[in-house]
Amino acid sequence: MNRFYYSASIDEFLSSSEDAILGELAAANTFELTLEQRTAWQHQITNLQTSLTSVSQGHILFEYTIPRMGKRCDCVLLINNHIIILEFKCGSSKYNNQDKIQTIDYALDLKNFHGASHEARLIPVLVATESSHSDEILLNYSEDKIADCLCINSSGLKELIEAVCAEPSPPNIIHPSTWINAKYKPTPTIIEAAQVLYREHRVDDISRNDAEATNLAATSSFIDKVIADSKKYKRKAICFVTGVPGAGKTLAGLNLATSRQQHHANEHAVFLSGNGPLVEVLQTALAQDKKSRTGVHLSTARRETSAFIQNIHHFRDDHLTRPDAPIEKVVIFDEAQRAWTKEKAAKFMKAKKGVEDFDQSEPKFLLDVMDRHEEWCVVVALIGGGQEINDGEAGLPEWLAAVSGLESDWQTHYSPELDTPEYTHSNSLTTLLPNNSEANTSLHLSVSMRSFRAESLSLFINRVISNDTKSAQSLIAQLQDNYPIYI
Repeated sequence: MNRFYYSASIDEFLSSSEDAILGELAAANTFELTLEQRTAWQHQITNLQTSLTSVSQGHILFEYTIPRMGKRCDCVLLINNHIIILEFKCGSSKYNNQDKIQTIDYALDLKNFHGASHEARLIPVLVATESSHSDEILLNYSEDKIADCLCINSSGLKELIEAVCAEPSPPNIIHPSTWINAKYKPTPTIIEAAQVLYREHRVDDISRNDAEATNLAATSSFIDKVIADSKKYKRKAICFVTGVPGAGKTLAGLNLATSRQQHHANEHAVFLSGNGPLVEVLQTALAQDKKSRTGVHLSTARRETSAFIQNIHHFRDDHLTRPDAPIEKVVIFDEAQRAWTKEKAAKFMKAKKGVEDFDQSEPKFLLDVMDRHEEWCVVVALIGGGQEINDGEAGLPEWLAAVSGLESDWQTHYSPELDTPEYTHSNSLTTLLPNNSEANTSLHLSVSMRSFRAESLSLFINRVISNDTKSAQSLIAQLQDNYPIYI
């Protein structure tokens, strides 16, 4: 199925008659062609042919369908390596808020799900043909390279196009045929990301933009240094990593596990998760990937991947009756905030494992197991704030209490973001932190890979949950300045 009803270079569009263009639009239309739709197309064609006369190069598409989103943009212009998304409201004299949201949603969907639009500048434009006024043509881009939505009337469209032509051309060249044929491509799944890392690529080969790559690389680099220092000075350390939703905490953990396995095999680094289905899928996906690349037997590849991606409960149960230290010197706990409280762990051990006298929380038991190492070890706890979703999940305070209760002196490295209510459950972090603790901003993943604008939403929700009215109102004011369309 075609993704568009009409596609042409600007030169071809300007030299074509209205009837010819209407004919192509009508032929491609799979719905009943109403008089209203025909009239709207006529307005759009006339307006655009008048407004594009100064454009020397570019491409135009009518009724472009965003891959897999099922949404059709009225018109898309590819000009000067910019993507202009036009939503026409023919005959309207008002810029309705729902129409603005619709227009900017097209831009966000292209940015997040269209492979050739990830790095491009996108300009969402709402055209109310009968409005008496237009916005001042100012191209203000957010960090995700999406411009503020502009509301213009018929006469303002020419001024907008001239402003885009006058802008310096971005370095990412948009080739019309490549852009039109680009596939649906969302942020890489955790499985795809793990496969890339497993092939000995760097984490910035996965990231969509420089901010993501810098953020993930800084976290990985800091933890690598902690490991190197722990080995050199024969000491033990724990790193608490936080991050906004979708920032890649699991990805950071997988990156660490794969890189340490590849370059420091004697450490036996392991990624532990309580998410059984995720562990199973990752182990299988990586094994199949290795089999397809190297030809080794699937069972052999599976044994290799199972060595550094494991179910945390299997790791725990293996050490219930073993007094010795595990072979792993570097252990990464994914979703560490969901480890069980003492009461939950004791109840489970008695009912499921026949252990009558288990009297530790999971964080305490897991750290005691790692503390059996005589010289050095490093634990990395990936913490999601406010994500203790089931009964009996301990959260950060139990981890900090467990570190403080260790017999040997551990170095604690933590993200400054830990000192917020969603992590500490309204306790003061300073009273929970053990001795020999230091904060480092590299341990917070502040750039969302899942959604470019999730950081602000997450922060606002955290402030509302914390009943911090003033801070929530302050953030709303900031958002209103940056994204007035949604407020």
